[in-house]
Amino acid sequence: MNTLSSFQREVCRRFSESGEKGWFRSLFVHKVDARKDAHSNLLSKTETSSLFKMQFHNVKPECLDAYNKLEVEVQNKLHRDQDYPCEVVGSWNTWYGEQDQAVHLWRYRGGYPALTECLDKLNNNKEYKEFRQERAKMLISRQNQLLLEFSFWNEPLPRPGPSIYEMRSYRLKVTRGNMARAIKYRQENNEAVGGFFSQIGDLYVVHHLWAYKDLQSREETRNSAWLKEGWDSTVYYTVPLIRSMESRIMIPTQSSPLQ
Repeated sequence: MNTLSSFQREVCRRFSESGEKGWFRSLFVHKVDARKDAHSNLLSKTETSSLFKMQFHNVKPECLDAYNKLEVEVQNKLHRDQDYPCEVVGSWNTWYGEQDQAVHLWRYRGGYPALTECLDKLNNNKEYKEFRQERAKMLISRQNQLLLEFSFWNEPLPRPGPSIYEMRSYRLKVTRGNMARAIKYRQENNEAVGGFFSQIGDLYVVHHLWAYKDLQSREETRNSAWLKEGWDSTVYYTVPLIRSMESRIMIPTQSSPLQ
């Protein structure tokens, strides 16, 4: 039995032995000051006013190539047009997870007013309306969420590749700061790309975005975290907050600023 497996088993043992009593105690580990602001304002970056939109498009399998080409064309036009206060942070196709799926992350600098301005202009843009009609023929379903950035995560900036991306999505029982502790253990290899939490859409959802050279480096990086002092307790107090979790491995599209 290797050291890593034993270490992970020990964390699992602590969960099973502590049960509900240990979970109840974990709620009182830190003193919480009286709230003086909206919860989202306490968690998000105060120096920026960016709003993010995450789009999930499930594409007909036979249409995926045509869909990607159409999205690239429209995204490039929006980037060049300074009248639209929006930009694509990243675009991907899901490799492992939901198949034939496209994921897009948009940034609106200026928050909700920028979002409203952009939507108003697009609704009056004949070319964009034609694009949406053509895209609709290729889709099975679509979903979006409006997100804010966590204050303790990196700003998602363009990066060269090649990389694979993992988006780990957590549906939480409550929103708490325990996840903030985890990021300090995962900064050594520049794999942390961005962290977001939902404001509109499916609520109490958190997305962590990571970049890796390949699946093997992902495995080695994640395993190395278990060898760092404090990681086990971070997991111990975080796991009980989670209702469900999902991992997507994604490949950047040709036009994605995150490569």
